[in-house]
Amino acid sequence: MSSSIFPCPRVLTSLILFLAIDARIPARAREPIAPTTTEIAELLREYQADVNCLGRSFELPASEATLDRVAKLADGWLVRLDRFDFDALNAQGRVDFLLLKSEIRRSLQETARSRKHLAEIAPSITFRTIIHELETARWQASPLDCQAAATRVTALAEQVKQLHEHPPKPDGKPIAATDAVRAAAKTHELQETLKRWYAFHDGYRPDFSWWLKKPYEEATKQMEDYAKYLREEVAQIKGKDKDKDDDRLLGEPIGPEALAADIRGEWLPYTADELIAIGEREFAWCERQMKAASREMKLGDDWKAALARVKADYVPPGEQDELVARLAHEATEFVKQRKLVAVPPLCEESWRLSMLSPEAMKTISYAAYSGRDILVAYSSSEMKQDDKLMVMRGNNRHFTRLVIPHELIPGHHLQCYYEARSPERVLPTSFYVEGWAFYWELRLWDLNWATTPEDRIGMLFWRMTRSARVILTLKYHLGRMTPDEMVSFLMDRVGHEKFGARSEVRRFIQDRPLYQVGYLIGGRQILALHDEMVGGALTEPRFHEAVLKQGVMPIELLRAAMQGIELKKDAGPTWHFDKAVE
Repeated sequence: MSSSIFPCPRVLTSLILFLAIDARIPARAREPIAPTTTEIAELLREYQADVNCLGRSFELPASEATLDRVAKLADGWLVRLDRFDFDALNAQGRVDFLLLKSEIRRSLQETARSRKHLAEIAPSITFRTIIHELETARWQASPLDCQAAATRVTALAEQVKQLHEHPPKPDGKPIAATDAVRAAAKTHELQETLKRWYAFHDGYRPDFSWWLKKPYEEATKQMEDYAKYLREEVAQIKGKDKDKDDDRLLGEPIGPEALAADIRGEWLPYTADELIAIGEREFAWCERQMKAASREMKLGDDWKAALARVKADYVPPGEQDELVARLAHEATEFVKQRKLVAVPPLCEESWRLSMLSPEAMKTISYAAYSGRDILVAYSSSEMKQDDKLMVMRGNNRHFTRLVIPHELIPGHHLQCYYEARSPERVLPTSFYVEGWAFYWELRLWDLNWATTPEDRIGMLFWRMTRSARVILTLKYHLGRMTPDEMVSFLMDRVGHEKFGARSEVRRFIQDRPLYQVGYLIGGRQILALHDEMVGGALTEPRFHEAVLKQGVMPIELLRAAMQGIELKKDAGPTWHFDKAVE
């Protein structure tokens, strides 16, 4: 999506895959394998039940004990999978097995990352121990001494006050802005936990409020003040009343080692630098095409002048919803008339349109898909004059022409419709979710969805943006680029308005590290799979239907499932899908 939200009810993937076929048949002659259950389906249900049970039973924020229990569960499952008779599985069962194993490993990686982050902010939230003890005692139905509890809550308020007045400096340095934001968030979560504890006892124990009302109110006030201090004074994030451009762009690079682990977890046999090279090559291709379109517009090679003209072609205030509806109908008819993919009537008529608020546009300055709704960004009366114009330029007719099929049909809305009717999977990934929508950007370019050079400029703007996301997010997490440098790149090299560029970067550094990489790389992977399989007996609509019915998974495993490729128990990513852009 141009700004991606994608909360389909069944976005978590399942392990129901496709029947095996004779691997000796050339790929282009193969019919995609039809969905079926496998021997791992029962294991998947049990694993998901264990994870859900643990999530319900250990709801303590900022708790090492909770992280320890999550890691223990994952370690136990890895031991169990290691003892599993992998050789007895058919080809599709092996894919299922590897999906489950990859998800468990991802859980361990995220737990280790959470443990590291907690250690970094622990000196700033020392009061958490009191809340943990009170809430754990409630879970265990331990006898409650209200007077003793009041003493504990009073001590809690005093601890928070001392942290506020005398912030800790564990390494002799003030707390970093990113750590301050984390500590503020955890303070809020801990305050909510204390609120649940108080609400449980209040009104049930006659003497509870007599002892606890004032200590609880003081503790709550101190925690609110402390969280505000961390965000506004330490991290310098001033809140909703401040101008958006004053908001700091805060995130934290995960570093080369963690980034390499995440890339492998997405089943990509590439280094971060190799993925950056793919993005840079795609970006250079876009620049060449931009110049060609600019020449058609009688502006020579000055494609930025052509882009400025395109951005100035926006609809008047109050008419963006009409433009979106018209383009949605046109895109749907485009793929239906060419028989590219089956569009069920219910899918076609079940999407809705909502307008984004100015606050939401801080991270979503274009459009997004959520559930059945396309969320449309456009100027509103309460925005500053400069922001109004930037949002209108950023959502001009020609940019929007590509955004709508990306978000609706044949993009995310069609994808979500099929996913709700397909097997669940266990390894959610943007390389499938966003890759599918970007794949259609590539196909629509080849099929001349752009009818004018201005339309091509609009399509190329988004393709450059997808390429930039690979370059910028990977360099950021490698420690080679700052958020401000990322904003400058998007403005100077791609042509984003400042408002849009800051919104993009804010999302880049807050998303999962590889989420933004999934657009370009996932789309290219699906296109490579298309080129392997479509031809002869296999038509495009059959290929597209097969991909949609598989559900969400890394594209290399999607390929193995669709083609019945035999995999080993210790299999890792090996598919080098990349080809030079022609």
